[in-house]
Amino acid sequence: MKLLVVSAGLSTPSSTRLLADRLAESAGAELAARGQAASTEVVELRALARDIADHLVTGFPSPRLGAAIDAVTSADGLIVVTPVFAASYSGLFKSFFDVIDPDALSGKPVLIAATGGTARHSLVLEHAVRPLFAYLRAVVVPTAVFAASEDWGSGGDEYTDGLPGRVRRAGAELAALTAARPVGEEPEDDVTVLERQLADLRFD
Repeated sequence: MKLLVVSAGLSTPSSTRLLADRLAESAGAELAARGQAASTEVVELRALARDIADHLVTGFPSPRLGAAIDAVTSADGLIVVTPVFAASYSGLFKSFFDVIDPDALSGKPVLIAATGGTARHSLVLEHAVRPLFAYLRAVVVPTAVFAASEDWGSGGDEYTDGLPGRVRRAGAELAALTAARPVGEEPEDDVTVLERQLADLRFD
């Protein structure tokens, strides 16, 4: 199986890429525990910024942007992570998914995540990122992961899981959905089937 990570971080190193790597490790470990080997590939949008802009203007992808698009559309599961700018996903993140065929992600399991300076931005995942992938008819896992600056190294409290706990839970959910989808087989275009798959998931 192939997991594809899309990281829209702008700096090197970035907390966005760090979160993406942790989520990929979690999902990969859960798939391995299920007896399914998974390879992981990372697409760094920072390196493709000029190619994405050119494609939006010309309608033609460069070879390396075309390769990134092919990697996304052929993956068995996606992990997408964006920094928060102006209370929403970054323009680079949105522009990349704007140049992908709207039908290419239909039925594909997707784990959404974001990073920001404060937890006050955490709802960006529910009011911006999740609706984007719902529009693309992807199957978004229930747990979205937001990491604020204070979350790194946090163990949580009596009411909420810390960042490591959320990463583990989201990784397990992505692995469960990815493992339930036959490799190389197009999913049924039936919302009730996807709802049933999510309802059947059980997590400890």
